[in-house]
Amino acid sequence: MLSKSAQAIGRAPLIRNQALLLRSFHQSNLAANNNMHRGGSNSPSKSPSPMYAQMMAQRRTKPPRNTVIKFVPQQEAWVVERMGRFSRILEPGLAILVPVLDRISYTQSLKEVAVEIPTQSAITQDNVTLELDGVLYYKVVDPYKASYGVANAEFSVTQLAQTTMRAEIGQMTLDTTLAERNLLNHNIVNAINAASESWGIACLRYEIRDIHPPAKVVEAMHSQVSAERSKRAQILESEGSRQSAINVAEGAKQAQILASEADKMQQINRAMGEAEAIRQTAQAEATAIERIALAIRGTDGGEMAASLHVAQQYVEAFGNIAKQANTIVVPASANDVAGMVTQAMSVFSTVTANQKRHHKATNKLLDEGDGGFGSEQINH
Repeated sequence: MLSKSAQAIGRAPLIRNQALLLRSFHQSNLAANNNMHRGGSNSPSKSPSPMYAQMMAQRRTKPPRNTVIKFVPQQEAWVVERMGRFSRILEPGLAILVPVLDRISYTQSLKEVAVEIPTQSAITQDNVTLELDGVLYYKVVDPYKASYGVANAEFSVTQLAQTTMRAEIGQMTLDTTLAERNLLNHNIVNAINAASESWGIACLRYEIRDIHPPAKVVEAMHSQVSAERSKRAQILESEGSRQSAINVAEGAKQAQILASEADKMQQINRAMGEAEAIRQTAQAEATAIERIALAIRGTDGGEMAASLHVAQQYVEAFGNIAKQANTIVVPASANDVAGMVTQAMSVFSTVTANQKRHHKATNKLLDEGDGGFGSEQINH
């Protein structure tokens, strides 16, 4: 076995060559960046070469050498192999390794890592091609599985996220994809966790950043939105017109009801007034007739006075006939005032005699019914 100094001397040219190569690549990239920032047109700007990027990535991911005493940083896990076989995982803090036999094969970061998922095409259930990209957040939970379960954890989980997203988009329509991003993200996370469990990786969340439908689909969506808004406006306008017509009809109905109620009350009040007037007139006429009858029966010469009064009224009425109408009906005996008065008095006498007979018949029936009590009560 060669000594450490011999091994160091043997590796010296290789290290020197790598350092010179890195320096040259670094200087060329710095010059390109400076030209780009200065806006120079003589030398075109160039992006870092793939070889330089690959060497820098290897330099960053290259495990540390065994110097017997090592200090493991926080949130990192170092996988140690002894004679080419897994030995143990070093936790943050002080670690002592066996020279020559122990080798740090893998360094796993236990921090949460964000990986950008590049833009890809996916076809929905209703055959619409979408352009999607996203961001995946994952974390190493088992350094042993992350080191020996998969060759490149980040590349594997990125490819798994892409294929899973295509599969989930294929099960959803365009409207569902646009409306339920949270559900889509949740399904992608569950699918990735189910597949990456043997890799020692846990997918924490997945976020879709942009969804780009085809231009024609976007135009159709805009037309649909415009049509929907026009439809809502027409519906609202028709509902307003309908409600306005209902309110106008309801107002007219209430006005008619109130008018009819007022007319009803007016007619009732008029009828009550007329009835009261008729009642008062009839009562006044009854009182007058009663007084006239008492005067005729209880006064000497009463019948002669009544005859005289009837004759006067006849003369007055006959004198007013020609004043009220052009066509008049004159009795055959219009010039016989005495005959007319006699006829009126005979009618009055006949009515009086009929009342007396009716009064006697009523008293007789009451006397036969209750022994004379009713007749006395009626006479009284």
